[in-house]
Amino acid sequence: MVTLTARQSVIIKCNMQASVMLGNYEFYYGAGLFCRLRGMDVQEDIRPKDLKELLLPELEQKSGADEREKYLTKLLLDYSPLEEYDGQMKELLLWGLKEDKLWKVS
Repeated sequence: MVTLTARQSVIIKCNMQASVMLGNYEFYYGAGLFCRLRGMDVQEDIRPKDLKELLLPELEQKSGADEREKYLTKLLLDYSPLEEYDGQMKELLLWGLKEDKLWKVS
């Protein structure tokens, strides 16, 4: 349930272009989605600070195919990940990497 809530939250925020990321669960789904959109490779068990460092060069370009992708970039750029890490974060990263229902809450 936590994973579904985090996924839906990121999608809604990007669709509405409102709010901020509230935790590492949202960060991991958003990061996976960002990597999918940019064709980036990422290790599935990467820790939060390392994930942010991996994304940073691409995030700093502040580009995107549409407004939702640009807002996702902003969310990820503004978020400071916590040290906490668990298996659900890995699950969310993988979900984002394999997302086939872009920008749809279901």
